[in-house]
Amino acid sequence: MAAPHHKHIYHNIHALHGGKPELGDLAANDFHLIFRFPPESRIAEDPSLKKQVKTRWFAFPLISQCTLRPTPPSSGIPSSIRIRFRDFTYVSFNFGDDKEARDAFEFIRSRTSRLGGIDKLLAFHYSPPHNSPEHSINGWDLYDARAEFRRQGISEKSADLGWRISAINKDYAFSPTYPALLAVPSRISDNTLKYAAQFRSRARIPTLSYLHPVNSCTITRSSQPFVGLRMKRSVQDESLVSACFSASTEIIDSTPSGEADEGPSSSHVDLSADKPEADMSETERMEDELIAGTTALYDEKTGKRLIYGAQQHNLIVDARPAINSYAMQAIGMGSENMEYYKFARKVFLNIDNIHVMRDSLDNVINAIKDADMSPFPPNQELLAKSKWLKHIGGILDGSAIIARQVGIQHSHVLIHCSDGWDRTSQLSALAELMLDPFYRTIDGFIVLVEKDWLSFGHMFQLRCGHLSHDSWFTVDNDGLAGTAVKPGESEGRGDAIENAFASAKRFFKKNLSGDKENSTSSDAEETSAVDEAKQAPTPVPEGMATKVRDVSPVFHQFLDATYQLLRQHPTRFEFNERFLRRLLYHVYSCQYGTFLCNNERQRHEARLRERTRSVWAYFLSRRSEFTNDQYDATIDDHVKGRERLLFPRLSEVRWWHQVFNRTDDEMNGAINASAATAERVAAYQSASGLSEAPTTGMGGLDGANSFNLGGTTPHGSMSPARSPRPPPPGLSPNKSVLAGVESAHQILTPEARSPPSLNRSASTGELPGALAALQDKLSGLNIAKGVFGGAGAGTSTTTGRHRVGAHNTASNGNSGGNRASEDSGIEQEMKSME
Repeated sequence: MAAPHHKHIYHNIHALHGGKPELGDLAANDFHLIFRFPPESRIAEDPSLKKQVKTRWFAFPLISQCTLRPTPPSSGIPSSIRIRFRDFTYVSFNFGDDKEARDAFEFIRSRTSRLGGIDKLLAFHYSPPHNSPEHSINGWDLYDARAEFRRQGISEKSADLGWRISAINKDYAFSPTYPALLAVPSRISDNTLKYAAQFRSRARIPTLSYLHPVNSCTITRSSQPFVGLRMKRSVQDESLVSACFSASTEIIDSTPSGEADEGPSSSHVDLSADKPEADMSETERMEDELIAGTTALYDEKTGKRLIYGAQQHNLIVDARPAINSYAMQAIGMGSENMEYYKFARKVFLNIDNIHVMRDSLDNVINAIKDADMSPFPPNQELLAKSKWLKHIGGILDGSAIIARQVGIQHSHVLIHCSDGWDRTSQLSALAELMLDPFYRTIDGFIVLVEKDWLSFGHMFQLRCGHLSHDSWFTVDNDGLAGTAVKPGESEGRGDAIENAFASAKRFFKKNLSGDKENSTSSDAEETSAVDEAKQAPTPVPEGMATKVRDVSPVFHQFLDATYQLLRQHPTRFEFNERFLRRLLYHVYSCQYGTFLCNNERQRHEARLRERTRSVWAYFLSRRSEFTNDQYDATIDDHVKGRERLLFPRLSEVRWWHQVFNRTDDEMNGAINASAATAERVAAYQSASGLSEAPTTGMGGLDGANSFNLGGTTPHGSMSPARSPRPPPPGLSPNKSVLAGVESAHQILTPEARSPPSLNRSASTGELPGALAALQDKLSGLNIAKGVFGGAGAGTSTTTGRHRVGAHNTASNGNSGGNRASEDSGIEQEMKSME
């Protein structure tokens, strides 16, 4: 690819990042802002500075907020452009000439929110250098649906495991948002599938995502059913779900084919009848008992092996809060009427919708929004109020429940939310990551993303806002009054007026619409969105325009949750933290075609495979840079730390500080200090013989691999293998993700009713009274750790935010020890554009 032409060049521009100014030249082409410093004028005066030149690349699609602040020449204050990027880079460009600032602002807006189509994005113009390793790799060939199902044991040539590959959606007419190939129960015909599709939102029928290689239990996924207020039913849907829950055990079921649609009797077993011993804290112990240590049983008639515990506790998992699913009934949707699905039980997970998650991330952004102006740490109070860690813990908690049901309880699980492409993808992919070591390799993780996210129709283009939106570009005319830009200025007059108008607009809109808004749930994520993109002057094809209400960090949360697992189990993943961080970057960069469009059909129609490069070629050509040095590929269920299964320790969920361009101390210092204090208190209580309150950790999973809801083991007794740790003091009460009419704790422990736990989570909450205020003030000075049990006031306060942008052509250090290699990789990646 030829070097891009710089259409605009602005000399002697001051860039401000982390409170540190740099003088340089700012260039703009069709796809990037490029800042080079020192400027040419300085190099002309001192040629020795040429060796010190550094370049920062800023991809236009990464812009999430751009504000022009014009000032009159008489004020003596430079006009500025403040930009917030989706990789949480914050930078301000100060222009001596107001006309240049306005010109740059309009050009940036024209290359983002006013493109008119995805074919104007970098992905359709990018090609790696011909002599680079990336050029010789075709990343589009890495994922093949048939090959992945074959790996799981499903193919026409292998033994029948009760599943078949259906081509009913080969032209995407059956379900436009589903993949072309669907794995469905062998005994369900395509004709039955057509009738069942009428009962599921967008015809997203229950279909297989994962078949466990050890016990043949499954994870299936779908969208919500059309139940409505009249509690409608579909015999075909009931037959399909029943078949999904019994397909893999037909080899031991002698039921005639005419009775195949009836659920197996074992699914009606009282879940309290099969009680393992109280100590369930070690995964390898459970695996020994339920798999390796179990004597093989064989059917007397067929001679085939019986699977111990299969279909014991089959679950239908509705990821939404129960009240949201009830609200959806008012518009004809809802959740399954379990009167017709007696072969399973249902649980609701209290995972909030895309709007709540978007607001949560916005609050995190507010806590770090002055990173261009200020070198100070984030606002800890705003970080806590964002509840971001609570949401990450909730998603991990729900995924662990699914993984435990499949891997330990030997049961089948059907997952859905509203349309089955957001929370369903999170839960399914994370559960499979916990269950299958293959997905914890670099190649396996790529397959997982392709299968559960791209093929199953997560709307990357709408959720990520690849074509941007005009409302993300604003002009702050307060600068015309001569006021200076200061940290925290967005909390001032301009925002107060805007908020007042916004509140009034919402008030009148709500009253004019009557109770219509209340009769529906915000879970109607696409249908309820306002097509704000109509403001754009350039028309955009339907389904491609960015709708502000549709943008949400769903995939970001999945990568964050994966980071938590990697952080807690550093030897179990082949890829490193930087792999996840760069993947998040390229989800938004639009340099590759992998994450463009909203589903497999749209990518096929856009011919992305032929017209763009795949992001997987980028990662595979740099495999050594993204490989975890601590990775141990050995799987041995008899050795602790090498088991096939892994589960999160929710009390150890922490901020993914690298992705926010912050140090661990800046983001997690207060949490770690509280946890250290709690450990010392626990040690003192243990030495003194004082009683301890039962704990649950964050979201209910505490310890290595224990399923601990409400402070008990799955059957109500405390684990004797581990004495409970008291919670960090002064933190908010723990709340499990399970909520609604039936919680997983109620189902799996029907006779166990523990009193509400007084435990506090280490990830969220506040200290009471004056102590909270004191800690907040001290945290800003970075000495609170000394007061609350940390390293003390003498600890280094280095922020570690040493890079302005996402692309850096010079090595400048890396907190993870990989910055030099990262810069080298980025330099190679962007070489053709310089």
